[in-house]
Amino acid sequence: MSLHVVVGAGPVGTATALLLAERGERVRLLTRGGAGPEHPAVERVAADATDPAVLTGHADGAVALYCCAGPPYPRWATDWPPLGAAFLRAAAATGAVYAGTGNLYGYGAVDGPITEELPLRPNSVKGRVRAALWEEALAAHESGQLRAVEVRGSDYLGAGAVTSFGVMVLPKVLAGRTASIPADLDAPHSWTHTGDVARTLVAVAADERHLGRPWHVPTAPPVSIRALAAMAAELAGAAPARVRRMPGIALRLAGLFDADARAMVEVQYQFQRPFVLDSSAARRELGLEPTPTAAALRAMIG
Repeated sequence: MSLHVVVGAGPVGTATALLLAERGERVRLLTRGGAGPEHPAVERVAADATDPAVLTGHADGAVALYCCAGPPYPRWATDWPPLGAAFLRAAAATGAVYAGTGNLYGYGAVDGPITEELPLRPNSVKGRVRAALWEEALAAHESGQLRAVEVRGSDYLGAGAVTSFGVMVLPKVLAGRTASIPADLDAPHSWTHTGDVARTLVAVAADERHLGRPWHVPTAPPVSIRALAAMAAELAGAAPARVRRMPGIALRLAGLFDADARAMVEVQYQFQRPFVLDSSAARRELGLEPTPTAAALRAMIG
């Protein structure tokens, strides 16, 4: 039984902690308030993971340190750098594998499927933040200071997942009302199940051969927002979904009063064109298959 330290008790952190616990591992789950799932093998600890000394102390003796934290969306530029730096210092000091949870923002706008081989060319503030986090971790890995790996998924589906679809579309569809979202409703879009993120994190952190590179989480074939809304309505037994395209200016106007809406503006390119994640490498080399979209969506509906 080895010690694994997970930071963050959101959908991915919770899934990662429970997956490890069910495999018989000992898990220390860190959050600011000591939250997290109840399980005999999960030790819930209230701690500030941005403090390198605190994080290092809790990671002492761990085989892996998983970053499943998620600073508030509008504060990525200020909150991610100190958190990322603390993880790297703790991993270097303890020898624990640093396994980070990333996303696709660092690639910027891409024509065609998004693969791990593409260069990081962010076109947004949040994309530059994500790219810098991995570039710093990779540099430390390549210089021998620590061992690092990152897994990247697209917009999440699953229990507790918070996405534009989950906030702007799903509640309206379940209530039989018309939903609006600033997006091309028929563009193919990849949706990643939170449980699959956890499975990928645990798999790559456990094998030295998989370190020192990013991995895309096994993800089901892309589904448009319109089709996803229709699927949600059918699964929930609700009225047929009605979704309309919100004018982009509406989001910008909302951003004048709402910080979350304002933070969404710069990444709207992801919803105005096909946004497709290629996860063939993980499926081929890790032997992992994605959760079907209907099952991921059903878990989100509850």
